[in-house]
Amino acid sequence: MATEQQLSAIKGAKVLMVGAGGIGCELLKTLALSGFQDIHIIDMDTIEVSNLNRQFLFRQSHVGQSKAKVARDAVLRFKPQISITPYHANVKDPEFNVDFFKQFNVVLNGLDNLDARRHVNRLCLAADVPLVESGTTGFLGQVTVHVKGKTECYECQPKPAPKTYPVCTITSTPSKFVHCIVWAKDLLFAKLFGDKNQDNDLNVHSGDAASSSENAKDVFERAKDEDIEHYGRRIYDHVFGYNIERALSNEETWRNRARPRPIYVRDALPAEMTKLNGNVENIHASDDPLSVSSMASLGLKNPQDIWSLMENSRVFFEALKLFFSKREKDIGNMIFDKDDQLAVEFVTAAANIRAASFGIPLHSLFEAKGIAGNIVHAVATTNAIIAGLIVIEAIKVLRNDTNNYRMTYCLEHPSRKMLLMPVEPFEPNKSCYVCSETPLSLEINTHRSKLRDIVEKIVKAKLGMSLPLIMHGSALLYEVGDDLDEDMVANYAANLEKVLSELPSPVTGGTILTVEDLQQELSCNINIKHREEFDEEKEPDGMILSGWTQAPAPENKINTSANNGASTSTQAGQAETTAEEDDELSIIPSLPSKKRKISDISGVAGDDEKSSKKKVEKLDDNGDGDVIMMLDDGNTDTNKRLQ
Repeated sequence: MATEQQLSAIKGAKVLMVGAGGIGCELLKTLALSGFQDIHIIDMDTIEVSNLNRQFLFRQSHVGQSKAKVARDAVLRFKPQISITPYHANVKDPEFNVDFFKQFNVVLNGLDNLDARRHVNRLCLAADVPLVESGTTGFLGQVTVHVKGKTECYECQPKPAPKTYPVCTITSTPSKFVHCIVWAKDLLFAKLFGDKNQDNDLNVHSGDAASSSENAKDVFERAKDEDIEHYGRRIYDHVFGYNIERALSNEETWRNRARPRPIYVRDALPAEMTKLNGNVENIHASDDPLSVSSMASLGLKNPQDIWSLMENSRVFFEALKLFFSKREKDIGNMIFDKDDQLAVEFVTAAANIRAASFGIPLHSLFEAKGIAGNIVHAVATTNAIIAGLIVIEAIKVLRNDTNNYRMTYCLEHPSRKMLLMPVEPFEPNKSCYVCSETPLSLEINTHRSKLRDIVEKIVKAKLGMSLPLIMHGSALLYEVGDDLDEDMVANYAANLEKVLSELPSPVTGGTILTVEDLQQELSCNINIKHREEFDEEKEPDGMILSGWTQAPAPENKINTSANNGASTSTQAGQAETTAEEDDELSIIPSLPSKKRKISDISGVAGDDEKSSKKKVEKLDDNGDGDVIMMLDDGNTDTNKRLQ
């Protein structure tokens, strides 16, 4: 039972929840049943069918409606006397500024991406409002407490790089099914249905051309009068047949590897099968283009069946035909979406055909979808446990019970006979540029690089600023905002295209730039160091930021961070994937970027030698690649615990 002091703290608190998904639904219910009287919720998402198996406040009839508003209505049905204020909006919208955050006693996060988490962390620091962070991945979960000046902030420790694979492995020597999925999703799907102007690592030149000029033609281009069956066979033979034969011509590559076998349409399907493939009449009429299905057309019903090479080939052709017949207006602008049934079917079929070529075991659509969407299937019980822990820590924060703050980790398997591992928070990291204002250092060629390079690659991409302002001394070099007049906007736009050393206030070696985000009320200094040359492969950005707390991603890789969709690019030999993530779906990084050692764990006693050697690995926090920590008994912590 709660004490009078706890009840008083609870009833008088004004709480902000950010996120009304898997954790958010459980959290709102727990807050209401715990006695909280004034709760505000921000969530920009609407309800999808895939949410219904774990976000229990939602029903089929709610699909398409605001998560925040439906969650409010659902809870008020059993707690009508409390106040719940929903905002169907993005937490990064200007209305949610520092003054907005200052009205709350505590902020509780149930977010699904690193960018939003960093934004909320900075607003909480600026408003001096405690933040309780959380995340789940399958059976794993975590709750962490962040209080300005007392504990480390969310950005005090490095975040691991998303899982990546070398481009050469994906395009030439796949050895795992995930390699085939990445190839099918980020290369083939993107080439056929995505932006035609983007670079792509697929070989597009046919060996059947009669002349060098014809050979230069992109085989993925469909002629105006070309029959879709003919086009499909041509693409199939090119990517699964000709390109494999071309790869086999390099004997050195296969000296110590199993040789793949080229697969042509004639090897996988009788000639008549591509002409009489599916029955479009089997597809139920629907206004939703994402519901179009080649499985329905072909009469394939069980997504957990593993299709044969023939069945995969039939799905490949049928999906291609349906894209051009039912969704032709989308072609050229599509990105892969794990909730797009036809896209998942096409990627599954293509990945399986490629897997068959390289002797890799085939997978079902259910399995392939999990890999393509980087999904660890959500466990509702984990969400409930984490929501309860959030409320426990929130009550401690409201009572200012600093000595009893705990960061708690929910484990899949017992460690020292425990499934919940409490850890004392750490003091702020003195080298954190967000909460400790430590200056950063940027190596860059000031005679070649433009201001735009710093804005796009550093200020926005790495520092996560939304409305940046850049100053050199008293000279304002760049600013964004709705209140700028046309002359100022034009002036700043012109500055973006100027080389650093040629700006009105020249930026050279030894210059100190001040970068601010007025919405986040964050400011940091960047020391500029001029450097002439950079390694194009190892340093593709042409600049190196030091003192920044995110772990560097390996170069020349295809990025497969948890996502629902992807856009492919190959700048400097690198294909990147960026997209939204579900709040409890992700692949867990196998190797965190670094370890943090903790000398003792509150309330935990190692009862034998084996238990003292066990570790709690860093968990991925809601799919964004966030770091938690490693627990390693008997070692001295490099960060001071909160006293």
